[in-house]
Amino acid sequence: MVTKIKLDMTYEDRLNTALDYTPAECAAAEPDYVRCYPVDALRQREYARLDETGQVYLDYTGGSLYATSQIETHMQQLINGVYGNPHSINPTSMASTQRVDQARAAVFDYFSADPNEYVVIFTANASGALKLIGESYPFEKNGQYLLTFDNHNSVNGIREYATYHGAPVTYAPITLPDLRIDSATLIQHLKSAKPDGNNLFAYPAQSNFSGVQHSLEWIDIAHDHGWDVLLDCAAFVPTNRLNLSRWKPDFVPLSFYKLFGYPTGLGALIARRDKLHKLRRPWFAGGTVEIVSTLTPAFFRAHGEAAFEDGTVNYLDIPAVEIGLRHIETIGIDAIHDRVTALTRYLLDEMTHMTHHNGAPLVMIYGPTTTDDRGGTIAFNLLDPDGQMFDVRLVETLANQARISLRTGCFCNPGAGENAFHLTVDDVQACSAAAAPVTYERYVAALTRRTGMIVTGAIRVSLGIASNFADVYHFVRFLRVFVDLPSPGLLA
Repeated sequence: MVTKIKLDMTYEDRLNTALDYTPAECAAAEPDYVRCYPVDALRQREYARLDETGQVYLDYTGGSLYATSQIETHMQQLINGVYGNPHSINPTSMASTQRVDQARAAVFDYFSADPNEYVVIFTANASGALKLIGESYPFEKNGQYLLTFDNHNSVNGIREYATYHGAPVTYAPITLPDLRIDSATLIQHLKSAKPDGNNLFAYPAQSNFSGVQHSLEWIDIAHDHGWDVLLDCAAFVPTNRLNLSRWKPDFVPLSFYKLFGYPTGLGALIARRDKLHKLRRPWFAGGTVEIVSTLTPAFFRAHGEAAFEDGTVNYLDIPAVEIGLRHIETIGIDAIHDRVTALTRYLLDEMTHMTHHNGAPLVMIYGPTTTDDRGGTIAFNLLDPDGQMFDVRLVETLANQARISLRTGCFCNPGAGENAFHLTVDDVQACSAAAAPVTYERYVAALTRRTGMIVTGAIRVSLGIASNFADVYHFVRFLRVFVDLPSPGLLA
């Protein structure tokens, strides 16, 4: 992270003069946003700290924001109750068990998941849920792990388990410029399922890099060809409805803080009961077994979700999940979706029409430039009048000065990034060797030398539950700081 950069006064002057906001432009710029005005009251009531501190928060894909009422309700619950370790039947233990059961039931209800068909396994986060799948799925030589280039690293990481057990690993490509799944190639890969083996197909419902929403139809298509389906929903569910009575993925990992901000350190794996028998855990822990003997190697696993929740669950924070889900339901996920879509449409339109005075584009967007089948996550780079990229670390530093929270890098999604930057196998291999021992700075420098462009990653902004037009407009004015300015090159 760059913390100190000596900036030319041109940048500073522009930054200080480009951040005015005219609320009256809202309706004219995005008429559909008018329907979202009632949610502005929510911003003032539940997220007032944003405006009170002058923060422009544009990192909802990194983590959503909690509402004031969520914290107040949960704190009162803790203050007024006495909760003990749920692995007992004493009064405080049973109080915790009841709260945990209520939270689990709330998850079933929110996702329209039939408890007879699915289980909800509480984990530390989506990555913890994915690790559970990776270590437990019966990978073997007579099976496969198929995933798309557009995946979070926690999904990519499962390939290490597959490779260890001798299972082939295959990546299905995505296409430029929209970074969508190459349908024809994916179908060919899906047709290659081993009829007598275990085949796992993993893809995101929404890209955490580009915001692309990959079709949920792939779930049924993959099932028809003999695949188990892992649907990464971490970036999708904060602004979209996932109905598990309609769509039937086998494994759904998610993080609750990305959905409603609080608590952190809690996620879930929603898994089909008829696929639990496939998961073979390499160990057992307290809470996951009925009986263990030290006189013999015998042990007997617990049933259902208990067999996968290691040790004592986070029984003080899990009740906050129910509170968070109630908060979302009070607003309505469809209202959140419509609001984010309207703001995203305005932002995409503004960004795609920004040019320097010589007509050259200011913004290069990776992924769709319309709101068709995409969410409120936008990855991009800024270009100077000669087409040279600005170092994302400079952009982030200036954004910090403007109290704008955005993200830079590859966002733990190297496949989408490598495709967006048109990198080849030879590029990666050569730059990895040139950067040895590999560090981020060495690798970036090697890529820049080899490709002739500044490849420090991309810039990502993402919208969510508390976003309003002022946030988006403020950011648009910030981008205008870079009009007609030359890139200073790669920063040290």
